[in-house]
Amino acid sequence: MKKDNVDLICSVGELAGIFEKSQSLDQFLQQVVSTVAWHMRAAVCSVYLLHRGSDKLVLTANQGLNPAAVGTLRLRLGEGIVGTAVRELRAIREAHARNNPHFKPIPDLDEEQYEAFLVVPILRGSQRIGALVVQDPQPNYFDENDEKALRAIAAQLASTIENANLLLSLHPRDTADTSAVPTPAKPLAGYQFLRGIAASGGFAQGVTTVLAADATEPLALPGKPPLADPQAPMAFEAALARTEAQISRLQADMEEKLADVASLIFSAHLLILKDEPFSGEMRARIQRGHCPATAVVEVVNEFIHLFSQSPNAGLREKVLDVKDLGHRLLRNLSGSDDDQADYRGQVLIATNVLPSDLLKLSAQQAAAVVLVGSGAATHLSVLARSLNLPMVVVNDRRLFDLPEGTPVLVDGNQGTLFIRPGLEVAEHYEKLKAALLKVEVLAATLPPETRTADGCRVRLLANINLVSDVSVALRLRAEGVGLYRTEFPFIVRNDLPSEEEQYRIYAAIVREMHGREVTFRTLDIGGDKALSYFPIVNEANPFLGLRAIRFSLRYREFFAPQLRALLRAGVGGPMRIMFPMIASLDDFLAARDVVWECVAALKHEGIPCIEAPVLGVMVELPAAVEIAEDLAREAEFLSLGSNDLVQYMLAVDRTNARVADFYRPDHPAVLRALSRVVRAGQRFNRPVSICGDMAGNPKFLPFLLGIGLRSLSLDARHIPAIKQAVTGIRLTDAEALAARVLQLGRCTDIARELGLERPPEEVYTGSP
Repeated sequence: MKKDNVDLICSVGELAGIFEKSQSLDQFLQQVVSTVAWHMRAAVCSVYLLHRGSDKLVLTANQGLNPAAVGTLRLRLGEGIVGTAVRELRAIREAHARNNPHFKPIPDLDEEQYEAFLVVPILRGSQRIGALVVQDPQPNYFDENDEKALRAIAAQLASTIENANLLLSLHPRDTADTSAVPTPAKPLAGYQFLRGIAASGGFAQGVTTVLAADATEPLALPGKPPLADPQAPMAFEAALARTEAQISRLQADMEEKLADVASLIFSAHLLILKDEPFSGEMRARIQRGHCPATAVVEVVNEFIHLFSQSPNAGLREKVLDVKDLGHRLLRNLSGSDDDQADYRGQVLIATNVLPSDLLKLSAQQAAAVVLVGSGAATHLSVLARSLNLPMVVVNDRRLFDLPEGTPVLVDGNQGTLFIRPGLEVAEHYEKLKAALLKVEVLAATLPPETRTADGCRVRLLANINLVSDVSVALRLRAEGVGLYRTEFPFIVRNDLPSEEEQYRIYAAIVREMHGREVTFRTLDIGGDKALSYFPIVNEANPFLGLRAIRFSLRYREFFAPQLRALLRAGVGGPMRIMFPMIASLDDFLAARDVVWECVAALKHEGIPCIEAPVLGVMVELPAAVEIAEDLAREAEFLSLGSNDLVQYMLAVDRTNARVADFYRPDHPAVLRALSRVVRAGQRFNRPVSICGDMAGNPKFLPFLLGIGLRSLSLDARHIPAIKQAVTGIRLTDAEALAARVLQLGRCTDIARELGLERPPEEVYTGSP
């Protein structure tokens, strides 16, 4: 039989389907090896998982070898071909396995007849998870294409297997008492108005649901436990099945709507739900006479305590997943007619959420999110805006004492929260909401091209984060994409996206823009944007640490696959690549060299790619401003990242509410820096654009046009208003205003000249 199409086994859909049908973790892994063996036409397939406590690889699932070896065969890192591959983080392919110096015969394993051997380490970034192995009696059976296929499969499995490994590593475990609940403070009473920080725009009305005041807060039992019921076991099994069906449906919906970032996003939910010490322990307690709700709360709280106290960051991140499962099980046990058991109509209150949590909350129809604290990571704000999920940050812990179901209204534009709002407030916001809905109607009436009152052409481009943003950008008359933030598929997942996965995302964006130019910013990791699967050493000041291009140049295993994916995607339409946080000409030249290496490798492999990509620089550091002419001489375009430029020029942490007053885009140093970079671009005939929040603020628009900017990249929702504003500006007037502003030395004078009606920090909404 011929080997099957490897795309089938590389697809997330099939792996998710296998997982949904599995009744336990062991069954899931066994289904994986059976499926891989079938499609690869291999006689043997095995999965080894790395046991964290002993640093040994354990044979966890197998088809084709002695079944008695499963769970008992253990290899040290570096032991045998499998141990060597995992230790050295490389695939090993042998025509005759016995000829490999690392070959280790295992008594009673029954592998003597299998000559061909292929092992690929399963990695999460550079973290070792395990290994995927195929064997066959026919020598030299596996070729380079099989190795590529197995790498792709291992990448798809990494997240799910890592979650499984985390759960398995917990057993056996000690049960801890989590019944103690802190004494609540006096709750907010009556009508209240709280001012916070705007994190993601929009309005939402709903009732409160507290996700967690802190990581160890236990799940509460709703009401008084019912008396013993002989039907309790059946009721629990029905609730369990209903919960599993709901989560599987959510995953399917997410895959359809947000395929670029939603890969197996609910896999941890399903893994925990099927974990025997989780649902099995609930079942056992019910059989001993506990009511189902009590059993659910007790076991969930034990897991919350266990996860929150774990030194493993991956487990600590799963606390909200466990709590969400508890809420779902309780709701389904209650006999609610709502078959969704989701968060629709609810405003979620929490201390912090991960990017993946935001995706889950959005998928579950949450009305809004209120974060309690002094600030929010800027990438959370950016992602929430793409998800159309209003979010505010309020530094008032009394919110955790609000009774569940308290009516609230969230204004994500102004960063305000109304508790128990009156009818007048609600009606006012309904009118504002209706006005916002007219934006798309306005966009449809505007011409496709944008010109000033005296006919000067201005290009309005969109900043996007997700593939789903493209359709919104096109409806709102974006002429292209001026900034695609490539990091979101990295930071919302539990594993590293492969080159193939990245290529599919980038190619989809290029394809859906229908010939309009797309500018991709390479990975901007660091600062407040971390990868859960690739922990970086704690830095005293991460914004001044291993961030953006520094990270990419240090870790070529991240950078090269991304560049290869971008170069391949560029075959489908016009695109540009720009590098973030460039501090020197050396940075740019080093990044450019990696691009040329990737082009050469792709051509050698016969893979279609663009051979002369357009490469540019994000100017967002004072150092880059100083060497703007040097950069303009070498790069093909410049893009001003005004948000970070303000932060670094003024030494202001823009995520810190305590210094928000010092974050001034109207500072003379900032405005003069913008003008200087534009002049450098003009001298070398290089296009210069701006993609920070200033581009979407009509008050800064005359100044930006006056210094010579003709390309603005902004949140797509601001495009109609900015387009309309441009048509009312005469270029001669704008140039005169810019000349006056550049002569001013005080922020207050500049703010008055620009007509800023409120401090610029209140206009600030996010980050490129």
